[in-house]
Amino acid sequence: MNDVDFLVVGSGSGLDVANAAANRGQSVAVVEKGPLGGTCLNRGCIPSKMLLYHADVLETIDRAGEFHIDAEVADVEFAEIVREVNEEVQADAASIRDGLRSSSRHDLYKGEGRFVDDRTVEVVSGADEGAKIRAETVLIAAGTRPAVPDVDGIDEVDFLTSTEALQLETPPDHLVIVGGGYIAAELGHFFGTFGSDVTIVGRRPNLLPEADAEIAEAFTERYADRFTLHTGHAATAVSERDGAVTLEARPYEYGPDGGAVGDESVTVTGDELLVAAGRTPNTDLLNLDATGVETDGRGFVETDEYLRTTADGVWALGDIVGEYLLKHSANHEAQAVARNLFGDELQPVDYTAMPFAVFASPEVAGVGAREEELREADREYATRTYQYDQTARGSAMKADGFLKAIIDLDGQILGCHIIGPEAADLIQEVVVAMTAGSGTVQDIRESVHIHPALSEVVQRGFSGQFSRGDAGHSH
Repeated sequence: MNDVDFLVVGSGSGLDVANAAANRGQSVAVVEKGPLGGTCLNRGCIPSKMLLYHADVLETIDRAGEFHIDAEVADVEFAEIVREVNEEVQADAASIRDGLRSSSRHDLYKGEGRFVDDRTVEVVSGADEGAKIRAETVLIAAGTRPAVPDVDGIDEVDFLTSTEALQLETPPDHLVIVGGGYIAAELGHFFGTFGSDVTIVGRRPNLLPEADAEIAEAFTERYADRFTLHTGHAATAVSERDGAVTLEARPYEYGPDGGAVGDESVTVTGDELLVAAGRTPNTDLLNLDATGVETDGRGFVETDEYLRTTADGVWALGDIVGEYLLKHSANHEAQAVARNLFGDELQPVDYTAMPFAVFASPEVAGVGAREEELREADREYATRTYQYDQTARGSAMKADGFLKAIIDLDGQILGCHIIGPEAADLIQEVVVAMTAGSGTVQDIRESVHIHPALSEVVQRGFSGQFSRGDAGHSH
């Protein structure tokens, strides 16, 4: 038995708290069964965005004719693109591993960890199988894995998840995607740009259901021009024969009012099937029954507003708590846990201005309330929509997109949603205004914006006349 001050299960954002503990002189143990760095580095944000940038470059060249530039692509070394990205990711993971092993304050245990009691973990597989670690403080940061939907025949088919898709060295001829969220959108863009025919089957009426409905509808319309979409359909069966995968789907009535988009079942055949139907928390792998740590109905770890679990001395953060399955949210939570563990007083995690972005084409980003949420809550609000091409920079880029600003009737910013080039960068100004400023339209209106930069989309989007959301009156 190895006794330490601090133990973290997982090596993503939880490492930030582990390092904070080590910097305060505490002994630290890290249990990790896979490559160091967690989902983001190895199977998520980093490799996907590096690959997606290659797609963006190719798409820019393909659009050159719109700007009266004659350009063509002579060749694409697709396999080399994928290998280069994955080698860089592997090098980064190895660097984290080497850093932990060389530290006198950190002990790294390679293998799958399972709880023996509230603050004792046993490594049950891997290089350090059999090791037991007991700690004064434990942090559960073990993340999630791709969810596999209950589809007839799915266990008998060789399908991809995002993990395998990021390592494919040849684009499929026809990629069939189950799911309509950001993973489906991003990987559809990537493979579609490099020549794959893409078919997306999603249960919701629109892709990106977590986005504002107006943004999601616009995004779905753009994707319908690029790919084959079967929204409003649920996959029911899948089979494989002679290297071809066939998917069957039926109309899906979502929500209390029903209203399936499609009225007929569909059958789709491709050479690769990508399952992008959400994420499952890894709590079922941790033997939490041996602890006082409770989970919710979806299997995510339950925490209070300070990220303490229901077991004394045990904390949790990241995807496994199920608040926002985003790396920047996990980093934000890591700061909160470190502050609460080592600070003078407890402070709740502030999620009020948590942004998201989808690095597809078009790019999407948002923060704060969606209009449909405010309408359902019977709150008074006002909106303003502003087109990219109404700015000089947007017009020069031939940018097709818009910003939707949402405020209350006193001018407080409630939300902002963007579809178009550099949306992930443009939203940041609104996040800062909501977090660090007074959080009103004046924060944005009265700040000097470079002309003619794309940031004027934000400035002008929050200037001018808003329309009342409840009765259509002007504000």
